[in-house]
Amino acid sequence: MSLEIKVPPVGESITEVTLASWLKKDGDAVQMDEVIAELESDKATFELTAEKAGTLKTIAKEGDVLPIGAIVCTIEEGGAAASAPAATPAKEEAKEEEKLAATTAATSKQSTYASGTPSPAAAKILAEKGIDPASVNGNGVAGRITKEDALNAQNAPAAAPAPKAAPVAAPTPVAQTGERTEKREKMSSLRKTVAKRLVTVKNETAMLTTFNEVDMAPIMELRAKYKDKFKEKYGVGLGFMSFFTKAVTEALKDWPAVGARIEGEEVVYSNYADISIAVSAPKGLVVPVIRNAESLSLAGIEKAVAALAVKARDNKLSLEEMTGGTFTITNGGVFGSMLSTPIINSPQSAILGMHNIIERPVAVNGQVVIRPMMYVALSYDHRIIDGRESVSFLVRVKQLLEDPSRLLLGV
Repeated sequence: MSLEIKVPPVGESITEVTLASWLKKDGDAVQMDEVIAELESDKATFELTAEKAGTLKTIAKEGDVLPIGAIVCTIEEGGAAASAPAATPAKEEAKEEEKLAATTAATSKQSTYASGTPSPAAAKILAEKGIDPASVNGNGVAGRITKEDALNAQNAPAAAPAPKAAPVAAPTPVAQTGERTEKREKMSSLRKTVAKRLVTVKNETAMLTTFNEVDMAPIMELRAKYKDKFKEKYGVGLGFMSFFTKAVTEALKDWPAVGARIEGEEVVYSNYADISIAVSAPKGLVVPVIRNAESLSLAGIEKAVAALAVKARDNKLSLEEMTGGTFTITNGGVFGSMLSTPIINSPQSAILGMHNIIERPVAVNGQVVIRPMMYVALSYDHRIIDGRESVSFLVRVKQLLEDPSRLLLGV
């Protein structure tokens, strides 16, 4: 008796999924609750498990788009499928014998032609072109005239006028070296959704970007001084993301419109800060959310970031962990980006872009000194965020980062 395995419901707004990969092959023996495949929606990746032990019979193929409730595979009782692979060597052996017999017969037939005698195909070509077989040198077995010989013979007269074109010095084409191949891959559901959302944001928002620069020396000095004690006490490293997240939550208190969103003809303001952190995952960029980041300490933020990053790398993020959010932070600096204009994470109205830290000469108290500087960029929706608010918000973030004691004192 077989059991049908169907696409399970994975969320209210999800109507179809893509079969990303089979983790078990057709005919494999599987155990109950064993992961057999990965399903990918436009928001996350899910595991498909076997609902009983038996032999797997795949129905859907990798890359297929399946509606919720569609049959993905069946699980058969017993191990009848085990006999199928055993027949493969016999079939392959039979095919090899057929090929060998065909080759032997062809060789035998070829050897029966006398020297200078065209093969049937060659004779037909020579007859059509009016060429006497006696004038053609055969290069086949025992001197027979092959099809290639006949084709060369028919082209011989056409080659005579070639010297007339000799005075024209045509450029010699450059020979291509190396492989020139292309590979096509079907866009994943996640990538298609990301593409649609990015285009929608560009088309439906009045997006602008304002820039500033931050002297990272105070934070770097603080980290160098306390990072060992911090990790010993809290079990996580002290990174830059916790400082930026804390600075953003403080700045949002002063400029709440930056954390607002548009719903229809209304502007929705939140008295909490759910900060989305852009994380690079194996299948693309994901943006998990740190809930109520305004109430977390630096250690709490670091623990949340570390936990979400591990889940992202393992494709274990749930829909709840990636939905919502009032403001996004993205760090292109980890990849070496010096400056960029991040795109708003809809339906949010603003996003902060971090970049790499570069030592540059700057003027401090009338003196030129070398300082570790970072460019920061705030992209915002000008429909609800004015220039005054966006610039003031970014200046506030800069002030808090350049004097991190303010983050602890809340001033």
